[in-house]
Amino acid sequence: MGDNGSPYAGIPREEWARRTEELLAAHPLRRDELVEIVLTCWESTFASRIGTRGYRIGTHVFPKPQIMGFLLHELIALDLADRYPTEWRVDRTGRDKDLVYVPDASLSVEIKTSSHRSQVFGNRSYAQPSPASKKAKSGYYLAVNFEKFTPHRASPSVVRVRFGWLDHSDWIAQKAATGQQARLAPGVYETKIIQIFFKGAKS
Repeated sequence: MGDNGSPYAGIPREEWARRTEELLAAHPLRRDELVEIVLTCWESTFASRIGTRGYRIGTHVFPKPQIMGFLLHELIALDLADRYPTEWRVDRTGRDKDLVYVPDASLSVEIKTSSHRSQVFGNRSYAQPSPASKKAKSGYYLAVNFEKFTPHRASPSVVRVRFGWLDHSDWIAQKAATGQQARLAPGVYETKIIQIFFKGAKS
């Protein structure tokens, strides 16, 4: 499944988890800080006030998962750029990852959020090589799963945080001609994108 040029190229599947640990150890972002940023940004969405009347998410407004995912996605990037303005910045062009590492773009990070309890998804194009004019699909990924609002859950939480490396060939596009989604292949969650936080358990 590994691509040419992938850090997993030529490495047996049973050694992928070890290779992932090496990649994360060499990355400038530490796992504990990533988790702290994600959880802080999630809580920040509930502390924010909207409009002149000061409406609050979770009290007056209960956004759909897509909106909560968007807000979390944006806040994570802004928070990191604010903490380390000379090292990290938000994306500015179609070729940028969501989190751009200024000293070395190869260490930049794509963010995926989902209200599914365990999986994250991309659009269909993630299963295809990137054209030169677009950002690379392969690289480091931060994946966050969160609960959605329901009539019985007014205070949803982040459920999991994962961090790792994905190649474009790790994504499987929907077969239907009208399908616009891509999911991750079996085994990828266990070997290439490592769980660093799980609600109710130690990371």
